[in-house]
Amino acid sequence: MKVGVVLNPIAGGGRLKRHWAEAAAALKMNFGDFDLRETQARGDAERLAIDLAIGGCDLVIAAGGDGTASEVADGLLQAQDETGREAALGLLPCGAGIDFARGLGLPCGINAALKRIADSKARTIDAGRICYIDDHGALASRHFINIASLGLSGATDRAVNADKRKGRVSAKALFFWRTVVEFLRYRFQDVRITIDDGEPVEARMALVAVANGKFFGGGMMIAPDAELADGQFDIVILRAAGKLGLIRDLRLLYGGRHRNHPAITILRGRKVLVEPLGDAENNGALVDIDGESPGRIPATFEIRPGALTLRG
Repeated sequence: MKVGVVLNPIAGGGRLKRHWAEAAAALKMNFGDFDLRETQARGDAERLAIDLAIGGCDLVIAAGGDGTASEVADGLLQAQDETGREAALGLLPCGAGIDFARGLGLPCGINAALKRIADSKARTIDAGRICYIDDHGALASRHFINIASLGLSGATDRAVNADKRKGRVSAKALFFWRTVVEFLRYRFQDVRITIDDGEPVEARMALVAVANGKFFGGGMMIAPDAELADGQFDIVILRAAGKLGLIRDLRLLYGGRHRNHPAITILRGRKVLVEPLGDAENNGALVDIDGESPGRIPATFEIRPGALTLRG
């Protein structure tokens, strides 16, 4: 088996890079020779994953956080679509956000994570594709593997990624603090949500999460019933309500105990369209795609059943 590794050297404040000698030894022990590529900027992991897949790798391991894993998965899916060349995704989790790995129950230790990849059988999981408006006003699209959302989560992503404490404090604490701060600043936005061919739902919302996986935001179980291979999204709508009460109830999200909260609606579907209502600038909510916020709505989310091969 030919193995490639895409390493984000600044993930987790550079923690994985500092322990790379240990990681390299564990990779060698479990997989033999491997092809290592390092990212230098956002978007590199996607390009490097495409190169590794087209170059013949059977397995590409994303060494970093959710952003790195998402970009690698996007690259593998692009290579598969363009050339028919399939490569499996593996995860060596390290970073401010490892929510996708958390949902998979992956161990955090380097040796344990790599042994899990080596010993596991490949399986297929769903992936999502989102089309949105980027920060330059152009139509853009990409795949996601965990959760894409809009509203408070997009603002929180930008705040977390700009926070100088990222990688030096726990992800849970950082995401919780930035969520509270951004929520206090947040102005509820009016959107129209259309799921599959159903009647549109209009909502003044704080958050809409289109979930393939269960966790986001540093450990919040936003979609407790989501499954990675059921061919559908779980769509979680958090409607406008009293901010102090909602902040108090954030704790419910960590245990997935919010299903019956009066401000929350959970639906299911294969395609989701979210559009701003009224003033498009004021209601053009920021999107979150696996922990990154590259643009805003209107956005379309579509499921790709069984599109990605995963090991781990």
